[in-house]
Parts: sequence; structure tokens; C-alpha cells
Amino acid sequence: MPFTQIANKMEFRLECRKYSLPFRSVVMTSSGAWNVRQGVFIKVTGPDGRVGYGEAAPVPLRGKEDADVDLAACQALNGVLRGVSQIPADLPALRSAVRAATEPAAAPKQASLGVAALLPSGRAALKEAPRLAEAGFRVFKWKVGIAAAADELAMLDDLLGYLPGTSRVRLDANQAWSRRTAETWLAAAATRPIEFIEEPVADSEGREDTLLGLAADYPVPIALDESIGSEAGLARWLDLGWRGFFVVKPQVALGIDGALERLHAAQARVVFSSVLETAIGAQSALRTAFSWPGRVPALGFGVWPLFADSRFDGPPAVPLLRPEDVSRISPEAVWNAAS
Repeated sequence: MPFTQIANKMEFRLECRKYSLPFRSVVMTSSGAWNVRQGVFIKVTGPDGRVGYGEAAPVPLRGKEDADVDLAACQALNGVLRGVSQIPADLPALRSAVRAATEPAAAPKQASLGVAALLPSGRAALKEAPRLAEAGFRVFKWKVGIAAAADELAMLDDLLGYLPGTSRVRLDANQAWSRRTAETWLAAAATRPIEFIEEPVADSEGREDTLLGLAADYPVPIALDESIGSEAGLARWLDLGWRGFFVVKPQVALGIDGALERLHAAQARVVFSSVLETAIGAQSALRTAFSWPGRVPALGFGVWPLFADSRFDGPPAVPLLRPEDVSRISPEAVWNAAS
């Protein structure tokens, strides 16, 4: 019998704690400033005394799920958990936490994986880029769509001037641009070392056709993130034969196991990425990435140090991660720090 079915027949004692952690620096996106990370830690104890931990780290403005909703769902179980099946399907972050706490981690299939460093937005990236390049990073992610497009395009050339010639940059617009602006960026990116542009156009009627048209007209790949935030969305883009990148965030992915099976069967180009979770969620998400059987581009996990209280940070942001780096994370220490 699969372990998932066994876990659903077991009875775990459940504890949950909401956390609210200030970032060490404000995180800027096209949706605005993000100052504090909120989520829920869970701890389960099995009948044999074994303890597991998980983290629900929902992303603001991404569906109805937030930390308060997850906490209420946890508390409604009255301290008794029998598995993922008890958690509503529209709470993917909480389902991810329960899965991590109750099911064994899959064996790693990758001996090591490269890491993309997250740059601060705007001109602050120009100061941080040389330090990260000196540390050995060669893949960088830069959030755009925050300032005027012309200003950010000019900054891009300044930024590239600070990076080694072998570097690649991922641009994430978080659905901030019009089609015309996206075309300007995609044309510029074609002559620059841009690995892909993530979610370039705003969510509007006809957006699907717009993305397909842009992908056909320009050589720089486009990556989907918010567009595949539901099982229906992922299925739709796979059925359309999308040949760009799929950004998978294990901590908030609906039906992650089934999603990964479909992506692998389609030989999709998958990038595993962080949702700015703490070390507990990072360990679970990174284990998912290391168990992926296909080719893995650099992970989008070069985000730490992230929190004002460093006890909650995931593994150090280094150019190369190994499974043993992930195993060294202590969920118990993070749980205790939240008490």
C-alpha cells in the first residue's frame, strides 16, 4: 500500500503556530511592497512518536488562502490529523505543509543543483550584483515592472555591465506589462543574455493568445508562474503544448504530485522556485526539486538571508546546492524559535 494511503489511515497529533516575520529588506514587486511574511507552521506526532514538520506559506493576492485561513483550518481539526485528504483542495499551501509533515521525502535524483540569485529591484541591484557575482553566482533573477519600462531597460544594461560575461538573467514582470511593453522587452532581450522573461503581460481577456503570440514571435523564452497557479491552468497550458518554462513553486502548487507527473511526461522545462518561505518550507520544496527526474535549470532559491531574524532563514544562498545541504536544515529549531 502506498505510504500516502497509510498516512491517511494513521492518526497524528497536530499542533499549529502562525508566524509573522519581518523581512530584513522590503521586497518590491509589481503589486507593491511586501514587508512581512506570514504563514503557519505545523508539527505532527505519529503513534510511534515520530515527529514531522511542515509550513503553509501562502502568497498574498494568490487566491483566497492566507495565514489566517490556514490557521483556522488547522484549528478546526482539533489537534487530530489523518492526512492530506482532510485539507480542502483550495488550500494548497496547507496541503503542502501536511504532506511534508506526514509523508517521507523522496530520494534525491540530482547530486547537485545550481542556484539563481535574487537581486533587489531597481537600482539596488547594481550594488548587489557585483557581490553575488564575486560569490560565484552566474544566474540572476531581477523583478521588473515596478518602475517605468524605459528606466528599467536602461538599468538592465547597467546591470549586465556588472556581471561576468557568462551570466544569465531571468526577468520577472509579475504580469505588469501591456503587450506593447512586453514586445519592447522581448526584442531587447533577444540581443542580451536573458534566460527567460516570466509572466510578461497583465491578466486580461485574450491573454492566452497574447502569450502564445509573443512566444512564437520572439526567440527569448517566456516562463509561466501565476498562469499555472491552478490544476486547470496547468492542464490548459500543457494541452496547448507550451514550450516555454513552467515555474513550479512546491509550497503553493495545487496537486503537486500529479502536476509533476504531467510536466515530466510532457518533457516540460521546469524551474523550481521559492515563495520566500522559511527554512521548514524550503527544506520540503528543495527536496521536491532534488527528486525531479528531468533536467533542472538553476533553482530559484537564492533568496537568503531573507528575514530580520536569521533563525528562520533557509540554507545559505550559494551558487550550488547539494542534498546534504538540505538535510542539515533543522525544522525543530525553527519550530522552537517560533514559540
